[in-house]
Amino acid sequence: MTTASLDQRDQGLSQERLDATEVLIWWGHKGHAQVDEATVDRVQLRANDGMGLILLHSSHVSKIMKRVLGTRCSLRHRDIGERERVWNVEPNHPITQGIGDYFEIEREELYGERFDIPAPDELIFVSWFEGGEVFRSGVTYRRGNGKVFYFQPGHETYPIYYQPEIVRVLVNAVRWAAPLRIIPGVAGIKAEPLEPARRGG
Repeated sequence: MTTASLDQRDQGLSQERLDATEVLIWWGHKGHAQVDEATVDRVQLRANDGMGLILLHSSHVSKIMKRVLGTRCSLRHRDIGERERVWNVEPNHPITQGIGDYFEIEREELYGERFDIPAPDELIFVSWFEGGEVFRSGVTYRRGNGKVFYFQPGHETYPIYYQPEIVRVLVNAVRWAAPLRIIPGVAGIKAEPLEPARRGG
């Protein structure tokens, strides 16, 4: 496992590095606008070819999530440290293995509906917050040959990524998103016939 950051060459995500990546986990907070369009292009093409893409928490405002989903990904939010109950609505899904009917996060930033995303291929988790709102907190998509998972928990001021259930979800998600193989796009490649073909005209 390696990490990438904005201050590295090619923002840590050169083509060579992406070509060696099977699953990319994307987390950001305030630096979303600093991500170059060229970086977004490279990540999107690699994800379409089969690289798994896991988008966490405030990645909903990242350029890559908006590009991949094609919407603004806007939502309601507030940060007063509310309790969150995360409901497992797909107990047979690979991402939810080892997770009970629900788990709770003692303090978290609220994300609430309406969440401006396309209808997901799979709705995995639905969250309820202490203030009364609900949120589609775990959703999956297929994009080209790749798998995409968005998971809401993860505000930076709380120790959420140390919670066992969160760790289990992320481990499961990496296994689910990992490609069997990468299939590069074939746009622009002339196809020769395998057998003699009738020519029209």
